[in-house]
Amino acid sequence: MIFWALIGAIVGGGFFYVVAHFGEPGLKTIGDAFAVYRGGISLIGGIFGAMIFAYPLMRRYKLGFLQAMDTAAIGLPLGIVIGRIGDLVIGDHLGKPTSWLLAFRYFGGNLSGYDCVGGVCATTLNGGQSQQITHAGATHFGAAGQILGHGIGVHQTALYDFLSTMVMVLVLVWMNRRPRRTGIMVMTFATWYAGMRIITDFLRVDKRFFGLTGSQWGSVLVVVLCVATFIRFAMKPEHPPDESPPGLPSTGQPAEAGAG
Repeated sequence: MIFWALIGAIVGGGFFYVVAHFGEPGLKTIGDAFAVYRGGISLIGGIFGAMIFAYPLMRRYKLGFLQAMDTAAIGLPLGIVIGRIGDLVIGDHLGKPTSWLLAFRYFGGNLSGYDCVGGVCATTLNGGQSQQITHAGATHFGAAGQILGHGIGVHQTALYDFLSTMVMVLVLVWMNRRPRRTGIMVMTFATWYAGMRIITDFLRVDKRFFGLTGSQWGSVLVVVLCVATFIRFAMKPEHPPDESPPGLPSTGQPAEAGAG
């Protein structure tokens, strides 16, 4: 199951990234979804792809979907934490200009997705917009060259994701030590992470559809499904199974001996 989930993560991550950025340089055909050697992987798309590819095996071995996903509820955010460390190392997922305390400031080297020459890093964004980062600050330009934003640095959304998901891992480890209903673990992960992506993606400079990024639309869908599931759980509480030995009433009291 893990093997097929890995294949699904690669396919789903690449496919969802191409769909969310379709039309940008190097992303003009569906075949580009499989060109993983060029980079461009969607984390949320990878999770969806892993579930889709693993689901037939869940059915084959008669595993409930929520039961199987609960076993991955700690591993998934822990994997995200490890991945975000890599993003922080290469300077990936840099967002809009800002001057707040955690602003990422440039002091040299190369940044992922930017062309850096002579201490100036620049990138072309969707719709003819562009962004420039130097040691003096960051500036976001519109298609006509007007300044849309300026700051001492940029939002480093990978850092926000790292901090939030690290806290989530600790919470899930705590939850794992306590009785809970099947599905609560994975629903907590999905609601928490999708909710955070909806918030942090407003700080990114990705391509948008009707005001939201592709990841935000996917996250909205996840949050809606999770809320609906939580409501269903509340309306139909899970009753513990009757563990009374055969021949005894469900109250657990000894049955009266009958005439022999």
